[in-house]
Amino acid sequence: MEEKSVNKTNTNGYTFLFAVIMVLVVASVLAFTATSLQPIQKENVRQEKMQSILATIGVETDRAGAEELYNQYITKAVTLDENGDVKEDVDAFMVDLAKELKRPVEEQSYPLYVANYEGSKYYIVPLRGNGLWNAIFGYISLKDDVNTIKGATFDHLGETPGLGAEITKEWFKESFANEKIFDESGNLVGVSVVKGDIDPSDKDDNKVDAISGATITGDGVSDMISERLKRYLPYFKQQTEIKVATR
Repeated sequence: MEEKSVNKTNTNGYTFLFAVIMVLVVASVLAFTATSLQPIQKENVRQEKMQSILATIGVETDRAGAEELYNQYITKAVTLDENGDVKEDVDAFMVDLAKELKRPVEEQSYPLYVANYEGSKYYIVPLRGNGLWNAIFGYISLKDDVNTIKGATFDHLGETPGLGAEITKEWFKESFANEKIFDESGNLVGVSVVKGDIDPSDKDDNKVDAISGATITGDGVSDMISERLKRYLPYFKQQTEIKVATR
């Protein structure tokens, strides 16, 4: 009897082997692509960080022009300890607030950027806190009196579009301009995001109008600003004393 030939390409074993090989090939390609893109991704993040810092003092730029303007207007970047003293061995730009906030206060590093723009000096403080769903973060700049806000920028990882995500909108960020972070008694209170009849022209009330339907995110912004700024109070006091002494 004539023996029938078997088409090995139709067997289950061949199909399984082919699938394994394809998975390995695709995985290798994806891994190579991800590794190749890492330097580009890191550079984009670095430039976007510069953009955000500059935006607080009114300097708008795209990623391509961020580094040149950053080097032009940011005159100093320092890292402080809890006492407001400079930590010479820590690069302020490389400090990761997400990691720092997991440490005890006395072990944290506090980055600070000093800018000179159009003849005025500004102190720029990085911010990070909690929104409704995930982290919120940004930067806030203070004028030379370390009391008046020049500008602020905010972002988030997962706030609700049309609600908490509104913290990224210009109208919300602009509401912080010229607000004071100290109250009339000289206490550092930050700026609270509150519901109610807020007078936008009153820049001494330490308040801005809340986002409708985003109470928890607004509270997160309030807490983030006050918590982060109070960590810089020792440094601000030093700067105030230096100014008084040199008058």
